[in-house]
Amino acid sequence: MPVKTDTIARRVGKADWGRLAGELDEYGCALTPRLLTPAECADIAGLYERAELFRTTVDMARHRFGSGEYRYFTHELPEPVAALRAALYPRLLPIARDWAERLGRPAPWPDGLEEWVADCHRAGQDRSAQILLRYTEGDWNALHRDVFGDMLFPLQVVIGLDEYGTDYTGGEFLLVEQRPRAQSRGTTTALQQGHGLIFTTRDRPVATKRGWSAGVMRHGVSVVRSGRRHALGLVFHDAA
Repeated sequence: MPVKTDTIARRVGKADWGRLAGELDEYGCALTPRLLTPAECADIAGLYERAELFRTTVDMARHRFGSGEYRYFTHELPEPVAALRAALYPRLLPIARDWAERLGRPAPWPDGLEEWVADCHRAGQDRSAQILLRYTEGDWNALHRDVFGDMLFPLQVVIGLDEYGTDYTGGEFLLVEQRPRAQSRGTTTALQQGHGLIFTTRDRPVATKRGWSAGVMRHGVSVVRSGRRHALGLVFHDAA
């Protein structure tokens, strides 16, 4: 992979993190600037064919998760995947801690990603949760939350690897918020190639007359109408 770790870190650092934090507060998701070039996206999507890089493959229809397929990387992450995860964690950490404070929850996340991952492993969550997803025409992903145990980081990122509207149509990212004593609210995002969408793993703080409450959220993908859609999923806790 030609992309360097410091290059990824610079791109992540140039994002307007104040704006992104505000959008996460308002909507539970926020779209980053371009983090990967088209060539880098194609390189990462091409990793799907290298079975030795993955610990398992999931057929979503078999498990009634929707339709399509994804693969979990092993802990030996390709350099750009590891670099993205390492660069994003310290930027997301202040938001995670702020949310925990508002909701009156513990904030167990240390300053370093490696230390946090080690905490996950000591708690029995020791399987990599980084995923590469592939959808073809007619595929979709049911609404869900990526909660694999008690050790949970409240934000995650998905990066589009194909060009929306050219390589595929449909396949928009879905985020649905379950609101107390009200109808659910949905958000759709067309995931542009190389851009990341930050979104809440489980819930987000919502202001109420009595203070802050947790707005439960689930995410998924709408039906792909044509073409093929790849995406890279970055989760900041490991799986049991």
